[in-house]
Amino acid sequence: MRAVIQTVSEASVTVDDEVIGKITDGLLVLVGITHTDTAAVAVELARKVHEMRILDGSRSASETGAPLLVVSQFTLYGDARKGRRPSWSAAAAAPVAEPLVTAFVDALRARGAHVETGRFQAHMLVSSINVGPQTVILDL
Repeated sequence: MRAVIQTVSEASVTVDDEVIGKITDGLLVLVGITHTDTAAVAVELARKVHEMRILDGSRSASETGAPLLVVSQFTLYGDARKGRRPSWSAAAAAPVAEPLVTAFVDALRARGAHVETGRFQAHMLVSSINVGPQTVILDL
């Protein structure tokens, strides 16, 4: 699994002109799934994201109660080393990826996190105002 974590003053996801997820003063988390990922990996990534000391004062979302907006992002596994058209072959197919994104979100919520989400396989408009900006990439 791969996650891009960004500190935001606000972030939202809109699908079909409807805001389906919105947070303020928290973390925007883009999550990609590859073929070898498991539910155990999703739980471990959730722990790392929740405890990541990326917020002001080197604090984590688990310490501050900061909300998280989780958006599935298969393009995190895009490979553009050859030519001009990225290959998506390292990204897991939807039937594999969707339950693992759900497991990631469920693991965050089990830790007490307030989590908003995008909609899997929807055409989403993701808006964010980054703070810092601070961005961390995690690979498990």
